[in-house]
Amino acid sequence: MVSLKDIANRCNVSTATVSKALNGHMDIGEATKERIRAVAKELGYTANSAARALKTNRTYNIGILFMDLSNSGFTHEYFASTLTSFRLEAERCGYDITFISSNMGKSSTSYLQHALYRGVDGVAIICAEFLDPMVQELVYSQLPVVSLDHAFPDGTAVLSDNQHGMESLVRFVYGKGHRRIAYIHGNSTAVTENRLAGFFRACGALGLTVPEEYITECEYHEPISCYYATKRLLALPERPTCIFFSDDYSYIGGINAIQEAGLRVPEDISVVGYDGTHMSKMVSPTLTTWQQNTEKLGKIAAAWLIEMIEHPDELPPKHIVVEGKLQEGATVNQLA
Repeated sequence: MVSLKDIANRCNVSTATVSKALNGHMDIGEATKERIRAVAKELGYTANSAARALKTNRTYNIGILFMDLSNSGFTHEYFASTLTSFRLEAERCGYDITFISSNMGKSSTSYLQHALYRGVDGVAIICAEFLDPMVQELVYSQLPVVSLDHAFPDGTAVLSDNQHGMESLVRFVYGKGHRRIAYIHGNSTAVTENRLAGFFRACGALGLTVPEEYITECEYHEPISCYYATKRLLALPERPTCIFFSDDYSYIGGINAIQEAGLRVPEDISVVGYDGTHMSKMVSPTLTTWQQNTEKLGKIAAAWLIEMIEHPDELPPKHIVVEGKLQEGATVNQLA
């Protein structure tokens, strides 16, 4: 079996330099890295994870907590894209990922117990019931933990700019002449609270009065509940001129209700989504929405968690906000 020492002898460098080069450390020059990697490939070197774990006291395995609240699986583009980006960055840094749950075979366990059983070096909470006591136990354990789109006190989180994104959408719609703006928001989560805060803050700053009946709820990623919420808004004596939907996918239910009422988008009523999914660009007319940077969200979450694992005493808790951008689309009409 080829060892680090074999590669070091061939390249005339130390085994520490070989190890750093193969693990992508920044203090090794690119030319040296390329030469060492080429020799490792030529000799057929394969890293021994068990030996590396004994030497470093790490397993190079990251736990992922992904509890699918909407039962949409990996068909939910936001989470699928974020997870893919996370995985690619983790693998680039030499880490594997393992999904953790509250089930281990036929036995029930806590998330923390499962994470410890699997020997993960840290955990990323991508989607979960963040107020669940088992999630809280995991967050405040000795394991490094990064959460996505939910900030725990004294915890590290990577957050999408939900409040700013919603404010930007309101200001865009207002600039198009709309004053009767309704919002079908998602179910109660930290994400929803931030988006509602952005919505009302922008409306207040612009001097808009939002009738109570203009604010209603549906499930995220659920066209059926969005369909009925849209029908209720369209039945109002003074219906809104623009409807904000909880996410791009739920817009499918909204547009069905709109077309059923004999209305056209954007000629008769304007609409706005959220997420900037692939679907939003494929529908006709293209959906006006806020595009979240899922690639950056996943990459930063993985990179920061690995930094916490490898430098446990150097990084204080931090909230990292990732900006999105307006996808103007063609579903918001210009009013006179």
